[in-house]
Amino acid sequence: QVQLVESGGGLVQAGGSLRLSCAASGRTFRNHGMGWFRQAPGKEREFVAGISWGGGNTYYTDSVKGRFTISRDNAKNTVYLQMNSLKPEDTAVYYCAASGTNYYYTRSLEYNYWGQGTQVTVSS
Repeated sequence: QVQLVESGGGLVQAGGSLRLSCAASGRTFRNHGMGWFRQAPGKEREFVAGISWGGGNTYYTDSVKGRFTISRDNAKNTVYLQMNSLKPEDTAVYYCAASGTNYYYTRSLEYNYWGQGTQVTVSS
């Protein structure tokens, strides 16, 4: 069992930065691939970034490549999403999720555990 709690969201102007954190409980955190997803009003939840269990493999959706960085600290049971050069279209509720294996996936149904989400709002 893994419980996830996101933090770090907020209101920022376009071009600004935010760092999201996702703190996990449970001794098996290091065994799980992790992903960040987001959901904007009226839109489906979409994959943003993923990271494998050891952090050696990462993947990003095209719209955030070069601007967002996913990382993890297994000693602290935490995964991060550094978001730079934010755009109004990045506005959404951001969720972290733990997959059922030690790898990440782009499909949400591959994830067994979800956080409650944190709101990110980017003003123009």
